[in-house]
Amino acid sequence: MKLLSHIPSWLKNKYLIAGTAFLVWIFFFDPKDIPSTINRIETYSKLQKNEQHMTKLIVETSKDRNLLKTNSQTIEKYARENYMMKKDNEDLFIITTPSESK
Repeated sequence: MKLLSHIPSWLKNKYLIAGTAFLVWIFFFDPKDIPSTINRIETYSKLQKNEQHMTKLIVETSKDRNLLKTNSQTIEKYARENYMMKKDNEDLFIITTPSESK
């Protein structure tokens, strides 16, 4: 009992102890605690950026696909640029630039 006599009376208040325990539980141990919520918000924003990027890629790819389906010059250009194809009477020179290494 001598130990309890040195503790101030406002720290012995059962409502203060229960309220503090409740707040600690809510902020740190609950499934919807603050660190988890912040992590979910960051993940959500990253996923939204990724979705926007993928949507842009899909739009660009569909444009390219439509051009490849309809235009024969586009098919020839695509084959020359990506597969290094050439006509029989042509010579193909491939020039590469050295990449910067760090």
